[in-house]
Amino acid sequence: MNSKVFEWNENEKPLDNLKENCGFAGIFKDIGVVGDSLSSGEFEATNEAGETTYHDMYEYSWPAILERLTGTKYYNYSRGGMSFKEFYESWADKNGFWQKRQAYIVNLGNNDLFVFQQKVGSAEDIHLNHPEENSDTYFGYMGKVLSKLKSLEPKARIFLVSLQIDHTSKEKDALAYYVAEEMKKVVDMYSYTYLLDMTHFGPIYDEETRKKFAMGFHPNAMGYYVYALAIGNYIDYIIREKYEDFFQIPFIGTSLNNGNYSR
Repeated sequence: MNSKVFEWNENEKPLDNLKENCGFAGIFKDIGVVGDSLSSGEFEATNEAGETTYHDMYEYSWPAILERLTGTKYYNYSRGGMSFKEFYESWADKNGFWQKRQAYIVNLGNNDLFVFQQKVGSAEDIHLNHPEENSDTYFGYMGKVLSKLKSLEPKARIFLVSLQIDHTSKEKDALAYYVAEEMKKVVDMYSYTYLLDMTHFGPIYDEETRKKFAMGFHPNAMGYYVYALAIGNYIDYIIREKYEDFFQIPFIGTSLNNGNYSR
C-alpha cells in the first residue's frame, strides 16, 4: 500500500476528498461539542394548530452521526437557541459541561448574531491572558469560552466552525464572511486551535439545497448526515495538513510526552 494516499495535497481544498469514515477524524478518544440547534439535531414539527414546534433529537445530530462513523465518543453540550453568552454565563455551569476532553468542536453564531442581535465585535475584543476583560461582543464571549476550554485541558485540540452561507440575504452573507476572516485571527491566538471554514468551503444552504436536505429552517436527517461528513472530513484535512500537531494525541490529559516531537 502506498501511504501517500493518506497525505495532504497542497492543491487540495478542505472538502475535495470526502471519506465515509472521515479518515483521521477518528484518531480521537473523545470530543466535546459546543453548539446550538445545528449541533443538537433539532427538528421542526407542526402541531394541530399549525404551529411549528422545535425538538432537539440528539441521536440524529451530526455529532451522533460522527460517533457512529468514526468510533470516537462525542459529548454533546449543545441545545437549540444556544449562544456563546448563555453557554459561558449559565448553560455550561448549570449542566456540568466544563469537562476535559481531547478535543472540542465549537460551533455557535446563528443565535448570537441573527436572533439576539449580539454586537459582533472583532478578534481584538479577546484578551488572551485576561478573558474577564473581554468585550461584551460575539467575539468577546467566544474568547471567554475558548479560554475556559483551554484552562480545562491546555493541549486539547479545538476546532472552531464558521457560519454557513445560504444566499437568503446579502447582509447576512457579508457578516458571515467577516466573521470567518476574524476567526482566522482568533485561532492563531490559541495553541492547537484550527478553523473549520464552512463559510468558504462548506455546503451552501440555498433554496435548492433545502428542498432535499432541510425540513423547515433546520436540516432533515440527510442534511445532518451531510453536515457530519463535512465536519469530519474537514478535521481529517487539517490533520493531514498539520500532521505534526497530532502525533501526541494519546498523551493529551496525561503526564506522558515524547521529547522527539515538540508538538
